[in-house]
Amino acid sequence: MRVMVLVKATEDSEKGFSLTPETRASLEAMGRFNDELERAGILVMADGLTPSSQGKRIAFDGPNRTVINGPFPQARELVAGFWLWEVKDMDEAIAWVKRCPNPMPGPSEIEIRPLQELADLL
Repeated sequence: MRVMVLVKATEDSEKGFSLTPETRASLEAMGRFNDELERAGILVMADGLTPSSQGKRIAFDGPNRTVINGPFPQARELVAGFWLWEVKDMDEAIAWVKRCPNPMPGPSEIEIRPLQELADLL
């Protein structure tokens, strides 16, 4: 089962991070966690995203396309980073997320979403 694991953005992540001793320690802890995922054969891909101020959205309405410049409202609804994992089931994904260091300096959330396979649509 493939799952997308989404690190939800926060007001702090939308401001961007500066490299402080605390953020360096957090990055190192996340690096060790990613190494564990890789050794376990679960990690397919992982990366962080820039703040939404650097992003664009394209709105579709029939044949029309409108470009919307960031930043986007409601930071808690945005994504700051992600993993793509191959796990045996949702319980395994949950167990791994519970082991994850907090990805943000304060309260944060991680969302797990199964990828929709072609077989699911047929």
